[in-house]
Amino acid sequence: MPASLHAALAGLVFAAAVAMPALADGLKDEIAPTGKLRVAIAISPAGGAFWSTKTEAGYAGVPVDLGKEMAAQLGVPVEYVVHQNSGQITDAAGKGTWDVTWLPKDPERETKMMFGPIYEVADATYIVKPGSAVTDFASLDQPGIKVAAVNATTTMRGAIAHLKNAKVTGYQTYDEIFGLLKSGEIDAFALSRDQLNKMAQKIPGTRVLDETFKKTVTAVAVPLGHSLALTFVTKFMNEAVMNGTLRKAYDNNGLKDTPIRTE
Repeated sequence: MPASLHAALAGLVFAAAVAMPALADGLKDEIAPTGKLRVAIAISPAGGAFWSTKTEAGYAGVPVDLGKEMAAQLGVPVEYVVHQNSGQITDAAGKGTWDVTWLPKDPERETKMMFGPIYEVADATYIVKPGSAVTDFASLDQPGIKVAAVNATTTMRGAIAHLKNAKVTGYQTYDEIFGLLKSGEIDAFALSRDQLNKMAQKIPGTRVLDETFKKTVTAVAVPLGHSLALTFVTKFMNEAVMNGTLRKAYDNNGLKDTPIRTE
């Protein structure tokens, strides 16, 4: 081999060896600038594919498990940044307080963060208070009916668009709304059907309506401008679906009978 060609090939090999760590460093600088992967989670007792729960050992939930696995792939510790709902996570997207999250996606949120693959599609409906005469959307959407939703969420925006006569009010926490529904101070609560079915088991006399007013899609997300991070989390989620990581996260968090629904 001519000396000039050998030197050129050696130069390419050296350049590739230098570029690979540089790319990795660039990703870590963007997705974990503090040296930890800060995962934004929202807490409620309901659990599910989006919500996480507080435990004696820390936190549990599908986003908790996925965040832990993502941090391990990056070779950094994981840190959970706790919020009361997805609206608070959205509001913090431009403040540099979290690096990655998993939450419901809608056009308004796409102006504040970048989304990767969808991993859950849920039906949104309403649960009505014990003893309510409401049996369907028509009897729910009446003047004087009080409907609660978790504040600044995709479900709340959907309920406001859906109901023309009933009044929709946002509250910060699931727990607060649970108490109001149980005491009969509100007439209904808008949320995903699987969450409401769990709530109905805890509050005798409530009813989950059969109709669906919105399909809510949940996906991985990173702050705007984090293109390297988006590429990484997209690859991570696609692989998590294929290699069973997502299925394991579902199974570990009480969702063994829940199918993974992607678009």
